[in-house]
Amino acid sequence: MSDVAKAAGVADGTIYLYFKSKEEVLISLFEDRVEKLLAFMSDELPKLPTAPQRLRAVIDMQLGLLEGEREFAEVVTVIIRQSTKLLKEFAAPKFTAYLDAIARIVSDGQASGDFRKDVSPHIAARAVFGALDGITLTWALGRAEHGALGRAATQLSDVLLRGLAP
Repeated sequence: MSDVAKAAGVADGTIYLYFKSKEEVLISLFEDRVEKLLAFMSDELPKLPTAPQRLRAVIDMQLGLLEGEREFAEVVTVIIRQSTKLLKEFAAPKFTAYLDAIARIVSDGQASGDFRKDVSPHIAARAVFGALDGITLTWALGRAEHGALGRAATQLSDVLLRGLAP
C-alpha cells in the first residue's frame, strides 16, 4: 500500500481511509473501467443503427479506454487475474453483463440478416472478449506504440465482422 500512497502523492494512512488492501484498490480501478464500458454499451450503442456498427463501436471503445494507459492495461490483464476475490465476487456479474451485451449485438445482427445465424451469440461474445483480451495483453506486455490499439481495433473489427457475415 505504501507504493500506492507514494504514487498518489498521499500518506499511507490516507489510502487506508478508502481502501483496506491493494486488492480493493485494484477492484476499484477495474470497477471504474468496466462501468464506463457498460455505460457506453447501454447509452451509446442504441444510437447506432446496425449491429456491425455497434460491434465495431464496442471494440473501439474497449481498446480506446486503454490507449495511452499501458500500466493500467497491465494491471487489468495480468495482476487482476491473480485476485481470486475480484474474479469470483466482482468480475463474474459484471463480466456476465458485458458478455450478454455483446451477445445481444450478435443476436440483433442475426435477426437483421447482418450476421450468420449458425453462430451462437454467446460463443461469438466470448470470441470477441478473447480477442480483445489477447490484444490488450500483448500490447501491455510488449511495446506500447502510440496508436497501436486503434489500428488493432480496426483490424479486429474487420476480421470479426467478416467472420460473422452471412
